[in-house]
Amino acid sequence: MEHAKLAEINYLIGEGEFYTLKDILKELEPAELVELITEREEERDRVIIFRLLPVKLAARTFEYLDFETQEYFLHALNNDKVAAILNDMSPDDRTALLEYLPNTVVKELIAILSEKERKVTLELLGYPEFSVGRLVTPDYVAIKENMTVEEVIDHIREYGHDSETISVLYVVDEKGILIDDIRLREVILAPKGSVIRDLIDHRFVALRAMQDQEEALEIFRKNDRAALPVLDEEGLLFGIVTIDDMLSVQKEEDTEDIQKLGGTEALEEPYLTIPLLEMVKKRAGWLVILLLGEMLTASAMGFFEDEIAKAVVLTLFIPLIISSGGNTGSQATTLIIRAMAIGEVYLSDWWRVMRRELLLGFMLGGILGLIGFLRIMIWATFMDSYGPHWLGIAYTVGFSLVGVVLWGSLAGSMLPILLKRLKLDPATSSAPFVATLVDVTGLVIYFSFAFLFLRGTLL
Repeated sequence: MEHAKLAEINYLIGEGEFYTLKDILKELEPAELVELITEREEERDRVIIFRLLPVKLAARTFEYLDFETQEYFLHALNNDKVAAILNDMSPDDRTALLEYLPNTVVKELIAILSEKERKVTLELLGYPEFSVGRLVTPDYVAIKENMTVEEVIDHIREYGHDSETISVLYVVDEKGILIDDIRLREVILAPKGSVIRDLIDHRFVALRAMQDQEEALEIFRKNDRAALPVLDEEGLLFGIVTIDDMLSVQKEEDTEDIQKLGGTEALEEPYLTIPLLEMVKKRAGWLVILLLGEMLTASAMGFFEDEIAKAVVLTLFIPLIISSGGNTGSQATTLIIRAMAIGEVYLSDWWRVMRRELLLGFMLGGILGLIGFLRIMIWATFMDSYGPHWLGIAYTVGFSLVGVVLWGSLAGSMLPILLKRLKLDPATSSAPFVATLVDVTGLVIYFSFAFLFLRGTLL
């Protein structure tokens, strides 16, 4: 927002010139109003701005506010204003808001909706939480196949004002069963007098109300659509889902995956508003599992206690070995999970992935192994840091890095695919989990090479 306009708004709020302020606010776009509201430090100023907005503009702005601000306004505004906003909101956005509120609040809000909107809301809330039905809006333009293009244009002028989109029209029969969809562009460019029946080909892509939102996201991505129709079990046109809803789903899925990759359960609330005890529950589980995993690392070191006692110098390189394997595994698991999420890698590609990671792991391990070997050789040449058996130590570290990095690449790439095969979320093979797994096995690889190259000398 322009600095001059912002300064004017601040002045009008401070002076109480609300009539003038109202005229300025109604000329702003919802995105500008959201920015204006969320940046206000005083809650009083937020309420003043929102109360001065016309109902339709307030409803559009309300849809883009974060959940915490929405909840605050629901409590701060009177019932008439809340009812007007909720009734004017699109059904899918209203449903998204209500599903996060306590049941007692939901009941109160549903009670103040108009009969028509109450029916739509209750219908949408009846679908499973992550189903397409929760995203449906009934605001679309439906036409009949026996209509002419002129009749369709007149129909759009009469009924298209409240539609989420008019770029695509939906052709239904007398029972409301979807026959086809047709782009508005095709209707406008058709010769005068053309009948819709002659313009359609009965080929369309549709979603099902009970379908999972992630599946719907993939269908949107493959078909490059701004909106898709949603059918019930009998094929009746139930409503449509638009790309803005899919972008919200994508944001939630990406956030969930990133949180799981960090070694925590997905958060259902914003970071700053989730209760501390709930946050502890979300994070403690994985931390305990990872701690138990790292205890295996301690056990592995205990198993090689005699070797460590004989060649203390080997302990200097343990952090280097296990961190290299963990970092490689974390890289691989992150890349594979993302590739699976956007449809670049499927379960059937597991062998291609394994071959690729074998080659990658060997090449990356070779690079790190060479660096490790040269580091020991240089230190031994100029500072005599590792005694007369430095060459054996250098070979141990170099080959261990090759083995650990190779194993990290394989483990990090195959675990997500295995979890997907078991119908589990691949994101649960988080980077910390893979790193812990590789830590334990990395020690075994390291001391195995130590036996090979240092038997009869240091060991």
